[in-house]
Amino acid sequence: MVDIADLISKYGFPIVAAVGLGAIIKYVWSWATTEIKPVISDANAVLIALIDRIRMLDNDLIRLNQKVNTVLHLRGKTIEHERVEAEEAINKKNDSAASGGSS
Repeated sequence: MVDIADLISKYGFPIVAAVGLGAIIKYVWSWATTEIKPVISDANAVLIALIDRIRMLDNDLIRLNQKVNTVLHLRGKTIEHERVEAEEAINKKNDSAASGGSS
């Protein structure tokens, strides 16, 4: 192997340092493209699947909320109708008691 000191004395430190940094950059680039890129692609696919599931759950929640609001609205009408009928029944009893008691 060539001695680094001989290379520095022959070409100079800046040239040898630039070649060394180029080798490091090439190593990091090849590592990132072979090791990291497939993992990021897999994670991206999982993320897309999770986003789709969240959208489906959001749509389900919206539909469920609409159904609950409809049931509450209809139940509110039923309760109001029952209250009106009960008031009418009470008023009829009070009217008959008042007219029956004064006669």
